[in-house]
Amino acid sequence: MMGLFRRGKPKIKISATKKDGFSGWLKCTNCSELIHANELENNLNCCPKCNYHYRLSLPDRIKLLTDENSFEELFSGCSSVDPLNFVDTEPYTERMKNAQEKSGRDEAVATGKATLQNLPFALGVLDFNFMGGSMGSVVGERLTRLFEYSLEHKIPSVVVSTSGGARMQESTLSLMQMAKTSGALSRLKLAKIPFISILTNPTTGGVTASFASLGDIILAEPKALICFAGPRVIEQIIKKPLPPGAQQSEFLLEHGMIDAIVQRHELKNTLGQLLAMIHYGLKGK
Repeated sequence: MMGLFRRGKPKIKISATKKDGFSGWLKCTNCSELIHANELENNLNCCPKCNYHYRLSLPDRIKLLTDENSFEELFSGCSSVDPLNFVDTEPYTERMKNAQEKSGRDEAVATGKATLQNLPFALGVLDFNFMGGSMGSVVGERLTRLFEYSLEHKIPSVVVSTSGGARMQESTLSLMQMAKTSGALSRLKLAKIPFISILTNPTTGGVTASFASLGDIILAEPKALICFAGPRVIEQIIKKPLPPGAQQSEFLLEHGMIDAIVQRHELKNTLGQLLAMIHYGLKGK
């Protein structure tokens, strides 16, 4: 009888700890729906449920807007220094080193030449992963050289902005880049060579107050924060809340600051059409 009712331990495999705490599921910032990281990646970093546009990495942004392997980086020779010996919570030199290790880039912008639908253009892309895409002396210098290259070769310029604004660690030297980039764009305008500015989330501060707002054509992604000072700062100054959606691309389109809002999936085709029209016009000169 004892053999018939023998009690043994259940054969259940118990894992004390998970090998990987990340299951791949994310909660959308906008609609709060669960989405998988793979879905997001395969959908150009847009939520498949509500189409909320998350930030794209710099390499992905270049890939999105150019013919395959056509981008050639230019003006990467200049690099930042620390003329003010600036220290906040850490020395500026250390902050730069950390940003370079984190982003795999030497600065917050990549500039170069590329083609789209075999049409040549000059391209600059800001990288939010590098100190919030902030504009210091090197970012301003590279963009200025890009606009001068565009002028020399009589090809349109395109810049994709995502930035927290001017880089405070370079103080006035950073603010000077607003005037320098704007001056270079004025020479493009005199030569009637178009500049296309593409605004993504977020585009703020001294970047918005300079080259980002000076496009002959200004496009923006949906629900992008585009402003000089952020909503909280404005509300503290005027002592009342802003209207719903203020400082987002839809609000700015309604009030005439931008020309069009373009979904990320349509951006490559839209840019290609604009470049085709621009090149047709430049040939007719």
